[in-house]
Amino acid sequence: MKALTKTDFNFEGQKSVYHGKVRDVYNINDDLMVMVATDRISAFDVILPKGIPYKGQVLNQIAAKFLDATSDICPNWKLATPDPMATVGLKCEGFRVEMIIRSILTGSAWREYKNGCRELCGVKLPDGMRENERFPEPIITPTTKADEGHDLNISREEIIAQGIVSEEDYKIMEDYTRKLFARGQEIAQKQGLILVDTKYEFGKRDGKVYLIDEIHTPDSSRYFYAEGYEEKLAKGEPQRQLSKEFVRQWLIEHNFMNEPGQTMPEITDEYAESVSNRYIELYEHIIGERFEKVTEDEDLTTRIERNVSEYLKTRK
Repeated sequence: MKALTKTDFNFEGQKSVYHGKVRDVYNINDDLMVMVATDRISAFDVILPKGIPYKGQVLNQIAAKFLDATSDICPNWKLATPDPMATVGLKCEGFRVEMIIRSILTGSAWREYKNGCRELCGVKLPDGMRENERFPEPIITPTTKADEGHDLNISREEIIAQGIVSEEDYKIMEDYTRKLFARGQEIAQKQGLILVDTKYEFGKRDGKVYLIDEIHTPDSSRYFYAEGYEEKLAKGEPQRQLSKEFVRQWLIEHNFMNEPGQTMPEITDEYAESVSNRYIELYEHIIGERFEKVTEDEDLTTRIERNVSEYLKTRK
């Protein structure tokens, strides 16, 4: 099984390239962005040493579908998906903040709550909550985007006071975040899922705030199965979930949380294939359609380069 872990394209009009943890982003004439979803996988802010076949296709296609399904709520950067692993869109100046919204106490928020934390990013948390219990209403817990290492929790007040985002723009981002999340929850509910939490990134172009990057993918979001949620909550049992959390749990079980002195466990071909199968399962549950693997003899990079280049010619 092939996995795309590195790209080094040179598209016409290309000004620069940014290699993220999972996506490689190409700047075309300071006007467009080509975002390639690779098969890299990250957890605890570190890229795992082996790629996951079809992961990039899964992420790119889920994000594209949700960008289209929410375009009436707020403008977004997407123009086209000329390849199953690539999206082309408008270049925006990204805000250095990630808008994280949570409807249920779980994951890192639960880990902090369990250790006595009762305030997260300036949001007060009620006493006596259990793991995987719903908040009275969804809470927004933003983080600042770090160039490397962990993103840092920050409050709305600190973001505005430090001038990271103006109050006017933050209010728009906050409003969009709540509306996008509500739409995501509606869509998930139809698939028998609960959209537990997610993150959104926004940018600005010509004075207007745009939704950028991915949306409602298993890398940026956590889903629970709705069936059995209440029973498992009542019994204190782990929820059946669709997210990347199963990879984090596997790493924790192998004594790795990217802390000093810890060694990354070996990622075997068999484990990589099992993760690939989980991502395909995620796609089919979240989208409600069968996942069509794009398999061909052609090299992945050759195919992506050709498809993107042909699309860029149409934009001239």
